[in-house]
Amino acid sequence: MGEIYVARSSGACKWGASVGLTKHIYKVGVAEDSAHAAVKALNQSQYGAEADWKLLKREDAAGVDEATAIERLSKKEKMVDPALYPKIKGARGIFKVKPVNAENYLVTKMALENNVVTDFKLTPADIATYLINNAIR
Repeated sequence: MGEIYVARSSGACKWGASVGLTKHIYKVGVAEDSAHAAVKALNQSQYGAEADWKLLKREDAAGVDEATAIERLSKKEKMVDPALYPKIKGARGIFKVKPVNAENYLVTKMALENNVVTDFKLTPADIATYLINNAIR
């Protein structure tokens, strides 16, 4: 059974900000074995022309393959088109995330679980949770 994971590269974030996308760039993928091994493979192959990918979060894929996860997530967030940017040619699964969407999702989820929401500060791990939840449901 596979693992769904979210990885982030500081180089990709800087690149995204410099080309006018956003600095909130994340890679979503499904690994057959381990998410750690998948991120290591991303770094070795310099996925998206970057070799500094770091694993933010991983969960059981619940029977979802990578194509299905990307398709589901594409309905909520915009995937960076690898055909438009020569630097990431062929790199699927890279998403630009609107932090407002992730924050609204998480605050609503906490409120529905009867948690008191005060001084919520969005972190990259929170965004990873948002991405995984939207990819597997």
